[in-house]
Amino acid sequence: MSQAEFAVNFFVALFALIDPVGNVPLYAAATVGAAAAGRRLTALYIALFAFVFLTFFYLTGISLLRFFGISLSAFRIAGGILLLLMGLEMARGDTTHGFADPGDAVDKLSTRAYAARRFEGLVVPFGMPLLIGPGAISSAVIYAEESRRLGVSGVAIGVAVIGAECALILAAFWFTGLISRALGRVGMIIVVRVLGLILCAMAVQFVLTGLAGSTIGLMRHDTAHPYQPPRGSALAPLAARPPGH
Repeated sequence: MSQAEFAVNFFVALFALIDPVGNVPLYAAATVGAAAAGRRLTALYIALFAFVFLTFFYLTGISLLRFFGISLSAFRIAGGILLLLMGLEMARGDTTHGFADPGDAVDKLSTRAYAARRFEGLVVPFGMPLLIGPGAISSAVIYAEESRRLGVSGVAIGVAVIGAECALILAAFWFTGLISRALGRVGMIIVVRVLGLILCAMAVQFVLTGLAGSTIGLMRHDTAHPYQPPRGSALAPLAARPPGH
């Protein structure tokens, strides 16, 4: 695999797993009532957080999880539970209480302090595992092994790809103000409720996939991995291609 092919493959894989564009409505819903400057600075904090964590796993593999004796399946299940709690808040209309500050509190805080407080509320489970989940972590680990075949330049290219992905997260989240203004208060309430239901379903899928990865024969393949053909089928090669192929 050439350096260009490695960069393109790694970028596409991370983009599909992180899905910064698809997470824009969720970020807009989670920051209802935030000032524009505070929302932008919070997005910067989240993007920096994503860069630091993805780069850490890219450079060290799964050393952190191994240090604590945590499997990727267990990480996926725990992340699913956290996402479920967030989804329930959104579906029940409690997002404003969980993420938005009263107007007088906004006036008393500087933009940096306001963004820091909001970042503390969003980093888990929004930053991790919704953005930086087991899929993104495992992809970073897999492509890190591939980059070592290319030498130091391959490792540097991988870090640059992660930086580009996080820049896309920042750029995408900066457009949440447009979404909020376009939908209005009633529209955002509807979006929050619907996305909360979708987030709950995503959380359940996280748990099902984690259980399938840590057990044998507990559930059907199409339940744990929907829309993916089972291994050995004629369509399996179309589902995914490992690095280097």
